[in-house]
Amino acid sequence: MTTTPEHDERIRTMTFSSVYPHYVTKVEKKGRSKKELHQVMEWLTSFDENQIQELIDEKATFETFFQKATLNPNAQHIKGVICGYRIEEIETPLTKQVRYLDKLVDELAKGRKMEKILREG
Repeated sequence: MTTTPEHDERIRTMTFSSVYPHYVTKVEKKGRSKKELHQVMEWLTSFDENQIQELIDEKATFETFFQKATLNPNAQHIKGVICGYRIEEIETPLTKQVRYLDKLVDELAKGRKMEKILREG
């Protein structure tokens, strides 16, 4: 399943700050912590807590967010379906990167062990 140009454009211009509170709510509602969310985000992007806050404050788009990120080389091992799309089949790099983040947040909220989420074993 490929994404549409309109879908990719919406992802590109969406601000990280508009989605971040939803990530926090999703994981906390399922008994996980904001600290664990940040651990997952840092693994994927190399952003520490201060850098995440700076990106929120500057209302960075997902395009800017991932341009500034240093993606973990093991991110390519994130597979599965998220938001109705099979990650492995997404052709637009930015949309795939955003879905990587969505998938990690989803795995965290579903109670998956951290070493599995971080593709350590």
